[in-house]
Amino acid sequence: MPDVTVLRGELERRLDVLLKRVDRISGDLRKPGDRDWQERATELENDDVLEGLDDASRAEAEALRLALRRIDAGTYGRCARCGQEISGARLAALPGATTCVSCARS
Repeated sequence: MPDVTVLRGELERRLDVLLKRVDRISGDLRKPGDRDWQERATELENDDVLEGLDDASRAEAEALRLALRRIDAGTYGRCARCGQEISGARLAALPGATTCVSCARS
């Protein structure tokens, strides 16, 4: 597992990026719509995409917050199911992973 101090910094930076994205998306979603009904229809489609991005960003941010808590508790990198170490490759791909590959499959 990588150095916890370095890892914490990386997770905090990624969390900061996600929170800024959520703020921008929220601002875009609050903007008043165009009066032209055709343009408004396009805006509504775009809003659906933005809402999906917002949901995904919020979920990832929460996973990173929980990962930071696990670092503080000394349990980061351990599978919540079986207690075995989660591979470095899995944590690199999914820093918020709470289970090893074997447990995630079952």
